[in-house]
Amino acid sequence: MSGTDSSPTQERESLVAGIIARLGQVIVLLAFQAAILFLAAGRLDWVWAWVFMGIYLVGVCIMGAFLMRTSPETIAERGKARGMRDWDKLVGGLWSLAQFIAIPLVAGLDMRFGWLPEVSVAWHVVGAVLFALGLGIFGWAMITNAYFSTVARIQDDRGQTVCRSGPYQLVRHPGYIGAILQSLGIPLLLGSWWALIPGVTAAVLMAIRTSLEDRMLQAELPGYKDFTQEVRYRLVPGIW
Repeated sequence: MSGTDSSPTQERESLVAGIIARLGQVIVLLAFQAAILFLAAGRLDWVWAWVFMGIYLVGVCIMGAFLMRTSPETIAERGKARGMRDWDKLVGGLWSLAQFIAIPLVAGLDMRFGWLPEVSVAWHVVGAVLFALGLGIFGWAMITNAYFSTVARIQDDRGQTVCRSGPYQLVRHPGYIGAILQSLGIPLLLGSWWALIPGVTAAVLMAIRTSLEDRMLQAELPGYKDFTQEVRYRLVPGIW
């Protein structure tokens, strides 16, 4: 094999490997959360848990379909946790514990033991809307920004530039708005007031990560400081 075609071949192999890795991560995460929910609840006939899993699965499939057509490199990037900063290991790790373990665990145990009275159907619906909206905003940001990674890093290997289109015209970290809405919506969707404790914790941790990542980008990503003058707010227009 000549040197001229080995590099594209290696890039292709790396892309495919990254996509497969990300697909495996998503499948494992969905199965893991389902296991926590139903084992903690001690039952499979939990309608709102199935609604949660259904919305999650549909959202992931839609995002995946769009990215495979527009930017499969983004999927591959999200399959490789490279260059994670120490602060991101701490904050991101705590967020993952709250989001993917504590919320479903507490909600499941609440379902089993009935720690608080059941919430009304209206609250379930509000939670479902918040969760779906959060997934939608998160997906919009990911589809728009080709450098949307699972870790906070400067992607010099991919020639990272500042994304200024789509939701990034409104706030600098729209994906994190989506994540926060999911954290607050899932407990309501599952009908557990107690699960709001890890849900709010996850939302606060995501806000902290937003601040730390924004500082990193201003210090290390060319053009980002100018971007902060164009789009002045990190998460909430007119506030912060």
